[in-house]
Amino acid sequence: MRSEAPRLREINRLCLQAGLQLMQHGAESALVESVARRVGLALGATRIDVAIMANALTVSASSVDDTITRVGRNEDQGINMHILIETQRVMLDLEAGTLNLESAFARLNAIVPFRYPRWMVVVAIGLSCASFARLTHADWTGCALTFVASALAMALRQVLGRLHFSPLVNFFVSAFVATSIAAQGLIYHWGETPKVAMAASCLLLVPGVPLINSVSDMVKGYINTGISRGTLAALLALSTCGGIVLAMTVWKVWAWI
Repeated sequence: MRSEAPRLREINRLCLQAGLQLMQHGAESALVESVARRVGLALGATRIDVAIMANALTVSASSVDDTITRVGRNEDQGINMHILIETQRVMLDLEAGTLNLESAFARLNAIVPFRYPRWMVVVAIGLSCASFARLTHADWTGCALTFVASALAMALRQVLGRLHFSPLVNFFVSAFVATSIAAQGLIYHWGETPKVAMAASCLLLVPGVPLINSVSDMVKGYINTGISRGTLAALLALSTCGGIVLAMTVWKVWAWI
């Protein structure tokens, strides 16, 4: 009767690992539950139950004669779409029958986050914020000022993240630096649209993914995780606003009043 217990235990562990990898790298709750369940069913479990909380994931795997439950802690590792795609590919290969339990573990353990070079991210963020400034009719001087302010703020975000500062501190300090740099255009009259530069230089700090996941989770019935992610997004936005207000107070430049 207990002969299937060792394999069921490993199936449960694989489901939990796949679900946690998705949660830790920015997946919505519906995707986490779907992948964890499909992985277990593809390997022969008769039932997979998934309970998603803000900082933990619980997976129960059942066979005809046994049920095994395991809980794993969710520790945020940053948004990474490469991890999400590769984890889903493992699930699809399991369903197609091209992977077994052992090779699925090997594939999951071999997945490493794909990251662009830091300098490339800094340049891309600077160009994207400058492009938003241009879309709101900023002149070329304002676009250049936006590029410098947002690129330096992104570089600072990377440094603070590498030093493991709280995201709230990270967003606050980055918003302060970006607004302070852009404010010099208003102080020294660089170009005709320095106010646009002050607004556009902080667009890199919009918590888009947490906000989208929050709404998606609540619409699909995952109220607890939706509220948690929404609260985090609101705190990040509040930290950003605090940094902007402090910078305008220090430099005595009130761009939007």
